Amino acid sequence: RRSGQYTMNHDHSKKIPDGASFDRSGSQDSLDELSMDDYWKELENIHETRGNNHEERVALVVKEPDEGELEEEWLKEAGLSNLFGESSGDSLESMVFLSTLTRTQKAAVEKRVETVTQTMRKKNKQHQIPDVRDIFRLENDSKGKVCDGSEPSTVRTSENKNETLDGTKGNFSLGTDEQKTLLEDMPSSDTDINLEISFAEQAANLKDSSVGKMYKGGGGDTLLPNFRLPKDKTGTTKIGDLAPQDMKKVYSLALIELTALYDILGTEFKQQKAVKIKTKDSGLFGVPLSLLLEQDQKKVPGTKIPLIFQKLIAQIEETTLETEGLLRIPGVATRVKGLCQELETKFYEGTFNWENVKQHDAASLLKLFIRELPQPLLTVEYLKAFQDVQNLPTRKQQLQALNLLVILLPEANRDTLKVLLEFLQRVIDHRDKNKMTLKNVAMVMAPNLFTFHGLGSKTIEQSEFAMAAGTANVMRFMIQYQKLLWTIPKFIVNQVRKQNTESQKKEKKDKAMKKLLKKMAYDREKHEKQEKTPNDTDVPQGVIRVQAPHLSKVSMAIQLTEELKAGDIVARFLSQKSGNVQTLKKEEVFLYEIGGNIGERCLDDDTYMKDLYQLNPNAEWVIKPKQS
Repeated sequence: RRSGQYTMNHDHSKKIPDGASFDRSGSQDSLDELSMDDYWKELENIHETRGNNHEERVALVVKEPDEGELEEEWLKEAGLSNLFGESSGDSLESMVFLSTLTRTQKAAVEKRVETVTQTMRKKNKQHQIPDVRDIFRLENDSKGKVCDGSEPSTVRTSENKNETLDGTKGNFSLGTDEQKTLLEDMPSSDTDINLEISFAEQAANLKDSSVGKMYKGGGGDTLLPNFRLPKDKTGTTKIGDLAPQDMKKVYSLALIELTALYDILGTEFKQQKAVKIKTKDSGLFGVPLSLLLEQDQKKVPGTKIPLIFQKLIAQIEETTLETEGLLRIPGVATRVKGLCQELETKFYEGTFNWENVKQHDAASLLKLFIRELPQPLLTVEYLKAFQDVQNLPTRKQQLQALNLLVILLPEANRDTLKVLLEFLQRVIDHRDKNKMTLKNVAMVMAPNLFTFHGLGSKTIEQSEFAMAAGTANVMRFMIQYQKLLWTIPKFIVNQVRKQNTESQKKEKKDKAMKKLLKKMAYDREKHEKQEKTPNDTDVPQGVIRVQAPHLSKVSMAIQLTEELKAGDIVARFLSQKSGNVQTLKKEEVFLYEIGGNIGERCLDDDTYMKDLYQLNPNAEWVIKPKQS
C-alpha cells in the first residue's frame, strides 16, 4: 500500500484489539495500520514513564541558523573552510581535495560556497571573498583542462577511459564519464548495491533515464528486498578498517556525497545545531555518551560501549530471548524508576543486585537509557536527516543515504548503535517464540530513537502521525541491513586513495614539507632496520614481502597468484608454529595494507591480493592484531 495508510488517527489505532498486530504475521515485513498499534502503545508507555520519572528536563534548544551560517558550518565540516574567509588564499590542500570530487559532489560544494559568498558580500566582510567560479576554474586550470563542476565533461574516447581526473594514468578513476560507462556495463540487479560509483551520480543517471520513472517504490511497500553487496576483489572496507587520518577524509567525502544525493533527489539536507545545555557530569542516565565512556574507560580501558548499556543487554539475554512480547511489554513503571535510582548509586560500586531485575524491567531500562541521553543517539545534527530518509524515492537510495549517515555519526554513537542493532537482530531471530518480528521490533524501538524529548514536544506532536510510520520504516531498514550500513563505499575509499596520491605529489614539491618527509624517512628507516631480514632486498616482480612482527615467522616473500587471498597469507604464517611465541588465533590477526595511497587498511580475508597490489603497488604488507 502507499502513503494513504499513514493518515490513520490516534483514536483509530486505540480501537484495535490486543494481539491484532500478530494476525498478519504471514506478511511479517509489511507495514499496515494494525501494526502501528505497537508504536502508539510504546509512545504511551514513554509518556507515562516520563510523567512519573524525572522532574521536567530542560528542552534542548535547536538554534535557528542565520542565512549562510548553515552553509559555512557545512563547509567547515567538509574540511573546506579555507575556500572562504581569512585563510582563503591557503587552499592548496582544498584544491587536491576538489580535484577528486565527482560532478555531483562538486555541484553540492559550489552551491554552498555560492551562498556563503553572497552572505559575506551582503555583510560586507573585510576579507577576500573568492568567486565560486574562480575556485573551480583555478582547480581545473591547474589540471590543464576546464571542466565546470556544474556541467558534465565532454565524453572521452575509449583510449583514455583509464585516466584519472588529472589526466595521469591510474588504476582507479572517478571521472564522470567513466562512471557512466561503468554504470552501463554493470549488470544491474535491483538488489545489488553498487559501491563503485558515487550514489549521487547513480541517482543523477537514473533521473536522466526512463528507468527512474518505473523505479519508484516509496516507504510503504510490503517485503524488504534482499539487498546484497557484490563481491569486491580488492576487499570490502568496513568502518574501523581504516586509520584515523583516512577516516577523517572519508567523513568529509560522506558529508559531501550525502548532500549531493539529497540535492539530486530534491530533499533538503539540513544539519541541526544544538545549543549547549547544562547536563549531568556523572552517573548513568542522562549523561552525555562521550562523558560516560570517559568514565567507563577508567574502569575498563579501551571500552567503546557504555558499561551499563552492555550490562543491560547481557541481563536481558541471560534470561532467554524467547520471552513473548520482549521489548514490547513494559516493566512496571514504579519499579523501573526505583531500579534506575538504585543503579545510579550502586552500579559502579558493584553492589547492585541484578537478581532483582526482571527481564521486562531490564528492557525498559535499556530503552530509558537511550531516551535519557542529553542528545539523541542519532545526534541532534543528523536526527532530522535520518528521519528524512523515508522521503527518498527508492529503497536503494534510502539505504545509500543511511549508509552515509552511519559513517557521519561520531564514533561513540556509531559503536553504541551497532551493538543495539545487533542485539535487536538477535531478538528477531527468536521471533517464532517471542512473537517479535522485524516489524514489531522496529515499531517499538522507533519512538525511543526518533521522538526525542529534548527537541521540545510541540513539533513532535504536530508531525507525530506522519512521522510514525516513516521512522518505523527507517528503523526497520537499520536493523535489516545493518551489515551493509557499516561498509565504506569503494568509490569513497578510491577518492581517499586519489587524495593521498595527489597530496604525496604536492608534498614532494613543497619546501615546508621537507622536514616532515625527513622525519618520515628516518622513522621508516628505523622501522625497516628493526623488521628487515637479510634476504629482504630486491623483491622480484609479482612477489610481495609480508612482515609479521608478532608471529614466530616474522617475514615471508609471497608469490602473487590470481586466486591468492589475504586469508590464505595469514593462514600460511600461522601454520609456521614455534614454541617461543605466544600463539595467536586466526580471528585475532589480520593482514594490513599500509602506506602507498592509503594510511592503513585492515583487509578482509576474501581480498584478492593481486588485484589489490595493482591498486596500491607501493604499499607495505603487515600481519598484526586489530587495534580495538
